Amino acid sequence: MSNTVRLTMAQAVVKYMMAQKVELEGEIMPMFAGVWAIFGHGNVAGLGEALYQVKDELSTYRAHNEQAMAHSAIAYAKTLNRQQMMACTASAGPGSTNMVTAAAVAHVNRIPVLFLPGDTFATRMPDPVLQQLETYHDHTMTTNDCFKPVSRFFDRITRPEQLLTSLPQAMRVLTDPVECGPVTLSLPQDIQTMAYDYPEHFFAGKVHRLRRQLADEVELKEAIELIKASKKPLLIAGGGIHYSDALHALDSLVTQCSIPVGETQAGKGALPWDHSQNMGSIGVTGAASTNQLAADADLIIAVGTRLGDFTSGSRTMINPRAKLLSINVASFDSIKHYAKPLVADAKLTLNWLKSRLSDWESSNNWQQQSQLAKSAWDSYVDNATANKNMLPLTDPEAVGAVNRAAGEEDIVVCAAGGLPGELQKLWRTRFSRGYHMEYGFSCMGYEIAGGLGAKMAKPNSEVFVMVGDGSYLMLNSEIATSVMLGFKIVVVVLDNRGYGCIHRLQEFCGGPGFNNLLDDCLTVEEGAPKVDFAAHAKSLGANSEKVRSINELEAALTRAKESPISYVITLDTDPLKVSEEGGFWWDVAVPEVSPREEVRDARNFYEAQKIKQLKNL
Repeated sequence: MSNTVRLTMAQAVVKYMMAQKVELEGEIMPMFAGVWAIFGHGNVAGLGEALYQVKDELSTYRAHNEQAMAHSAIAYAKTLNRQQMMACTASAGPGSTNMVTAAAVAHVNRIPVLFLPGDTFATRMPDPVLQQLETYHDHTMTTNDCFKPVSRFFDRITRPEQLLTSLPQAMRVLTDPVECGPVTLSLPQDIQTMAYDYPEHFFAGKVHRLRRQLADEVELKEAIELIKASKKPLLIAGGGIHYSDALHALDSLVTQCSIPVGETQAGKGALPWDHSQNMGSIGVTGAASTNQLAADADLIIAVGTRLGDFTSGSRTMINPRAKLLSINVASFDSIKHYAKPLVADAKLTLNWLKSRLSDWESSNNWQQQSQLAKSAWDSYVDNATANKNMLPLTDPEAVGAVNRAAGEEDIVVCAAGGLPGELQKLWRTRFSRGYHMEYGFSCMGYEIAGGLGAKMAKPNSEVFVMVGDGSYLMLNSEIATSVMLGFKIVVVVLDNRGYGCIHRLQEFCGGPGFNNLLDDCLTVEEGAPKVDFAAHAKSLGANSEKVRSINELEAALTRAKESPISYVITLDTDPLKVSEEGGFWWDVAVPEVSPREEVRDARNFYEAQKIKQLKNL
């Protein structure tokens, strides 16, 4: 009979987490870098006690908002290419449901996070307990069931011994290249405190390594045939290239074969911005250079991308006559857009392709066309981001100032609104993790918390958070957390007095300005207040200032980099002026019937684009 150790269920969860290791560059490291926790009656006596016992070995971080702390955990794992992760715990009821939005962010972006929400009593003795949701038709249902559609794996632990089968499955999902994403273990507060004699071997250390899937020989042969038959290939670099650590393999292949590359939001940084084959970003918020090549290419090689609507221009941007080869570790993604699938690890596959294509490269005309497009786009970015010393300030000029202030291995973080489009087109980085965008779920409020998580993952990098006034007002509490924990971030707030991005989309669809910019909202006679973001940030413990020109912004950024604590800079920007070049159509449905002529005109344009879209289905 094996030796046992008597632990509460919560103590067993923590002990098992601490036994999980990962090999990083030959060094064995903890898989879980810490636990974010906001305690309440659903987790303070169980998990709280268990975490206290190991606080010197496994850090517990106290946040100010449950959704925000989960965003920080997501950003941490993303910055480290999913090789290390964090757990998040909150109390039963509203504390845990606050994390559901973040779980969706992790799910869409395929990022590992272990959610440990407290739950109501499994014994039902004090039923209904404070914060319990009573469902008349199903007494087994609690608010934590909201996690089911946004989790890759979900379990409710109603007996301590259930951990013996549940935790290994949780780790399988968290570390799997294909199924990777959020795991939720719902922990009833009474079961957290119940003890069980667990076998000691259950807590033996386990070292996890990235599993690399080999390709099918037939699929490899077909891929080579497709590539060799092409003259004008374009490779789309997705986030999977980062997670596979395939950066060198990508560089070697596209350099050898002279294949131009377009980067998705998640793939940006896969090549240095000035690499000869990096044409810039692709898609709705893409570079004119890359989008033009996509419309003319005869073969698209998609690597590690989901080919979402922003990448494909809602299925209207890519040449409909082009072949599509999709290299992806997930078969689910590999067949999208009727692609020829090559289901395999990106690093292994790109290296294999290079060895088989030593005598092949794209056509000379295509190489010349690519370099002319790249040169023209580089010149446009130079001009768009230059300090023109004019008012009103614009987002592109602000992006340029922050980019110039950033060092070689510094990081920019953003998530929602108009800034992701400007950043994808205009931000330049040579650092593979220098560009951190949450644009799978495009969650407003991710930015500041995500910046904190990125800084925790890369403490030697300066982290610049670029955020609009709308997202700042939604979720800014982790500025205080960054000061409290000593993880300095630089936050640049671009105040355009509302949701400028959606205002522009509203007008593009024929609508009048309504309920987006604060001037177009229902307000008191005096209008919406002008928020003093600098004063607000100062009240949270950060250094801060407001600037009124790009010259002032550049000087403030110098002071921000010298500051020992988080620094917030705010400036007013024009909600209407954005990059004129680049970009592509995006499918946002326009009403078929409207009394507004502008809407009817927008509908006519929409129907013309839908005809193009149908040709690609």
